[in-house]
Amino acid sequence: MRHVINWIISTLAVFIAAMLLPGVTIASIWTAFVVAVVLGVVNTFIRPIILILTLPINILSLGLFTLVINAGLVLLTAEIIDGFVVNNFWWALLFGFAVSIVNAVLHRGHHNK
Repeated sequence: MRHVINWIISTLAVFIAAMLLPGVTIASIWTAFVVAVVLGVVNTFIRPIILILTLPINILSLGLFTLVINAGLVLLTAEIIDGFVVNNFWWALLFGFAVSIVNAVLHRGHHNK
């Protein structure tokens, strides 16, 4: 049941972030659900591999290159899913921030109950 609640919270975070950012469009709440699932899968399987491969540049940039990786994964997700459009790299970067912030707020509200 906890996984279902986390998916719902992630879906809401994706949907709210897309509504807040004019450079990101999402077709529906169902598309937001698919985006949340795909982002979860991408972050679980692809992100760790990319982080290991880019470890030297990540160390040299004091971890800031991770932001580039996150934006790239958002853009990859946008390429995979119809109905989810991210205009450019900068909107992908802001979307990643917005989803993280909204997700944190929603999870905090969920855990306080």
